[in-house]
Amino acid sequence: MDAISTDSTWVLATTSNSRLNKRSRAVIAVGLLLAAITTAVAAVDAEGSVFLTPEAFVASAFDGSSPEPQLLWLTGELRDQVADVLGHPPGVVRLRYWQSAARSAWILEEIGKERPITVGIVVDQGRIQALRILIYRESRGWEVRNDFFTRRFSGAILDADDQLDRRIDNIAGATLSVNAVRKLARVALMLDRHLRSE
Repeated sequence: MDAISTDSTWVLATTSNSRLNKRSRAVIAVGLLLAAITTAVAAVDAEGSVFLTPEAFVASAFDGSSPEPQLLWLTGELRDQVADVLGHPPGVVRLRYWQSAARSAWILEEIGKERPITVGIVVDQGRIQALRILIYRESRGWEVRNDFFTRRFSGAILDADDQLDRRIDNIAGATLSVNAVRKLARVALMLDRHLRSE
């Protein structure tokens, strides 16, 4: 009887250990999978999600034939106007832009919540012709890259108070990203107006 007890105990212990081993293996596998996913997400977040390269954006803005880039120095009153819109001094002293006739293309960046959002904006005769999210680095608020949002800017101009002439509604969960894109749209229109006034 003792031998049977010992054997039964051994059998129960073995069964219990093999269940534990299966569970342990499953937990370890899930843990490793989550670690791999987290690492991949962190790597994407560090670089951002590229939806359109700056080169492809500029080419599309000018029907495939990109003009040579030019530089605009942000000094004096223009710098102050840009700072008023952004709510902080611009992080650069000069901006690269592309222009052909009455059309200009701008690649601008602004912080959403914590990371920069890179936006391409085409202005034609003082109106936004196209706005595209080129690179998005935030962990939330990515909805701003969708056409249903970016199309709202099409045809927008600045009013007498240097505000957009239309209401651009927020997106739930993306308020800071929406605000950043709105600011950049205003800045692009101001910069284009400055070029046309020279």
